[in-house]
Amino acid sequence: MGLTEIKGRITAAERAYGREAGSVTLIAVSKVQPLERVKAVLDQGQRVFGENYVQEAAGKWPQWCAAYPDAEVHMIGPLQTNKLKQALELFDAIHTLDRMSLAEKLARQIQARGASPQLFIQVNTGSEPQKAGILPEDADAFIATCRGLDLRLEGLMCIPPDDHDPAPHFAHLAEIAARNGLSGLSMGMSSDFETAIAHGATHVRVGSAIFGARDYT
Repeated sequence: MGLTEIKGRITAAERAYGREAGSVTLIAVSKVQPLERVKAVLDQGQRVFGENYVQEAAGKWPQWCAAYPDAEVHMIGPLQTNKLKQALELFDAIHTLDRMSLAEKLARQIQARGASPQLFIQVNTGSEPQKAGILPEDADAFIATCRGLDLRLEGLMCIPPDDHDPAPHFAHLAEIAARNGLSGLSMGMSSDFETAIAHGATHVRVGSAIFGARDYT
């Protein structure tokens, strides 16, 4: 499919759903992609990328960010607390703030550094036991606690269940964000990003539709 087509579809969705042009940020998910594919997308002008693993990001992005100073790298995978210090040095945004222990350690590290990435709270909108994220019924209290820790909250993130219509999950996330005064909505992937845009997504995460299928072997 490629970067140009995905950007065109985002622009068309913004127009179709009454969104301001340019209001949706495309995060090109570059995890486990060959370096040459990622470099090609960088050379096409894409500047916001998503990674799932701290060590993988550390192996490629410092040199690329030096070469492309306007590039941003977003953490979109689970974040282990023992990787937190390194993650804060690498990432411009963390989309997976999903538990109190991480919030408390983030607050301490950010206070020591004097700088913070954008932070998105991951909400488990499907209440799936195997999936990370704050349960919807606990989200308001967790947001308040994070604000009490002086964390810079940008918004909320969700990954709807694979076998569900994503629209109600996107709508639910938008409702939680609105009542808590949060403007950022990180939701929507290759198969459903246009639906996410219809429900207010500000960040969509698209990988294989840009780069091609991943090879995990």
